[in-house]
Amino acid sequence: MCALKYLSRGSVIAASFLATALPAHAEVQLPHVLSDHAVLQRGEPIRIWGWADKEEKVTVSFHGQSIQAQPDLRGVWVAWLQSEQAGGPYTLTVTGTKTAQPVVRTDILVGDVWVASGQSNMEMPLKGFAADMPIKDSEKEIAAANQPQLRLLREDQHASFVVSGDIPEQWTLCTPDTAAEFSALGYFFGREISKAEHVPVGIIEAAVGGTAVQSWISLTGSTYSSLPNVMSYAAKVAVRSGPVDMAPEPNRNHALHADFTPSTLYNGMIAPLTMYTVKGVLWYQGEADAADMLAPTYQQRLEALIRDWRSQWQQPNLPFLYVQLSSVGNRNYWGVIRNAQREALELRNTAMAVSLDIGRIDDNAHPADKQTVAARLSKAALGMVYGEKVEYTSPLFETTTTEGDSIRAWFSHADHLHSTDGSVKGFEIAGADHKFVAATTTIEQVGQRTTIVARAPGVASPKYIRYGWKSYVDSYLYNSSSLPMSTFTSETEPSVTSR
Repeated sequence: MCALKYLSRGSVIAASFLATALPAHAEVQLPHVLSDHAVLQRGEPIRIWGWADKEEKVTVSFHGQSIQAQPDLRGVWVAWLQSEQAGGPYTLTVTGTKTAQPVVRTDILVGDVWVASGQSNMEMPLKGFAADMPIKDSEKEIAAANQPQLRLLREDQHASFVVSGDIPEQWTLCTPDTAAEFSALGYFFGREISKAEHVPVGIIEAAVGGTAVQSWISLTGSTYSSLPNVMSYAAKVAVRSGPVDMAPEPNRNHALHADFTPSTLYNGMIAPLTMYTVKGVLWYQGEADAADMLAPTYQQRLEALIRDWRSQWQQPNLPFLYVQLSSVGNRNYWGVIRNAQREALELRNTAMAVSLDIGRIDDNAHPADKQTVAARLSKAALGMVYGEKVEYTSPLFETTTTEGDSIRAWFSHADHLHSTDGSVKGFEIAGADHKFVAATTTIEQVGQRTTIVARAPGVASPKYIRYGWKSYVDSYLYNSSSLPMSTFTSETEPSVTSR
């Protein structure tokens, strides 16, 4: 979670829907996301849209295709082009019968588009936040960031009480200058995918540090969460006018801040993108939800976000790849959040990159090694989205069996489970009282399945087992693909206290 001093990139508060969603329609206009250097999604019908006088006839031309569109009563027009294979650069031209000069966008590529969203670990730029929050090998990575097949769109922070129809930012080429300011994780992921798939890749960064998951869910999507307090507050702010308070105040419940207020960041930063077809979503968030009133419901809200974005993009199988929280020193509720992230894998077309082993032992939640996290996300994309034959899932807990004074945990994706130093630590067990104590554990193979057997003095009849529950984890188990085991608990309702 990033301190507010690292958030001052010029937060823009939408005064009204009309200011952003419905510009003056004297001439044909395109949204900023359809700018020079854009990447359009390959293999899917291409939606081009914009605004014009309602009496105007609009013609869209792109790579040998030409189609007409008619604005509706609001002045909004939509044209659908046939799908294209990866390639480019091409030119997009839009003309109108009442527009003097055509609107021309050049250097357009067709490839794969990914949205990189979340809070400060996704926002963290390639140049790092500060001297004590660097990116590994930052200078070398920036110098090598001339990537002509990679395009970047970095949104500034836009919170809004009403749905916005446009953003002011545009696509840029990937150069050392633009990459230095861009999400390090998004950049590394895009570079890996472009190299592996040999296609242009566009990454849209829409991330704000210190924000809770409900601020990224639409007002209608909040109903998925079944959380009355979130929904009732969302209903109040939907009709509120005036500026959004981005800074905390003493003795004020943090749920009233814009970074915790339902829907404000969805409205300002995600809604304007939902007409733009994308390949998938990258998500790194959860630190801000590691609090007593938020952690127990994180799984519900994360799943609500995934369902909501799939609905808003009208892509019901939209791939959603996310990062499980890394290790950090002296924090509460980290285990609860990480376990909730594991549980969210029950939703189809989701994948999780475990990052326990790249955290920091101090109280700084911004690991420098974004390359490893990006490599794991890329592996998940290659396996789940692109159909490559690659193991992309970390060892995942499945179930337990009890055997006298020991408990056996069973796992999937745990072939050749091993630790780098030969020890098996970080496990705790508890009886029916849910009082966890450190356990002595061994790895045992049962047929084709890998298991962990745990026991501890004073726990005669173990009922529960968990792993990596403390905020900082210093013992890791890897499968044959060098992917680390996820935090888990076998409890149905996890104990929330942890450090």
